[in-house]
Amino acid sequence: MSRTVLITGGTSGIGRAIAEAFIVDRAEVFITGRHPDAVEQTAKETGAHGVVCDAGSPERVAALADRFGELDILVNAAGGLPDAASDGLPPLDALLAQWHSSLSQNLLTAVLTTASVQEKLTGGGSVISIGSIGAERRGGSYGAAKAALAAWNASTSAELAPKGVTCNVISAGFIAGTNFFQGQMTDERRGALVAETHNKRAGTVEDIAQTAFFLASSGARHITGQTIHVNGGAFTTR
Repeated sequence: MSRTVLITGGTSGIGRAIAEAFIVDRAEVFITGRHPDAVEQTAKETGAHGVVCDAGSPERVAALADRFGELDILVNAAGGLPDAASDGLPPLDALLAQWHSSLSQNLLTAVLTTASVQEKLTGGGSVISIGSIGAERRGGSYGAAKAALAAWNASTSAELAPKGVTCNVISAGFIAGTNFFQGQMTDERRGALVAETHNKRAGTVEDIAQTAFFLASSGARHITGQTIHVNGGAFTTR
């Protein structure tokens, strides 16, 4: 039977790769994003259903949830570095704006979306959230938000486990081929990140997508409340 999958932040990078993995498996996939043009183009190219939605807006998230009768898999892939809109503010105001942005994008999007659809999640379903190695290593406000995501995931796992729903975080290391660094990645920085890995390669969006696909499979039903590190061994490097 075809599964129904919702992926926030599914228009590019990791979110899009996860969408494509489930589409290959003939799932009915819904992707969301904040920008109508990107949502429309990605939906057309992948065959997913595109929905314009800011996952940080309670009103829009509630409207998104109304689209579903039942939902098998939720992937919280929305997130990113803090907005630069704080430029020109006094230092403490700018700092507060940065932290609000990080928490909104990387924690509250997952909290709100999951809360809105949790009654519709089917037994045997999965909630998968995309975390980051930055939660444990020099991540600033972004890393702190991802660390909070892992703590929230553990409590959500306990809450949803009686329904037969698993909840896990995939903590990604350096993943090439995404817009995460917003064009600021230098060759020197890239080389340093690759050098930290044991297998001496950058991660790919497919690495994360296949991990997500496994966590939503029948072979992963006893894996819940966990943070799965996918970083080529970089997490253990000091």
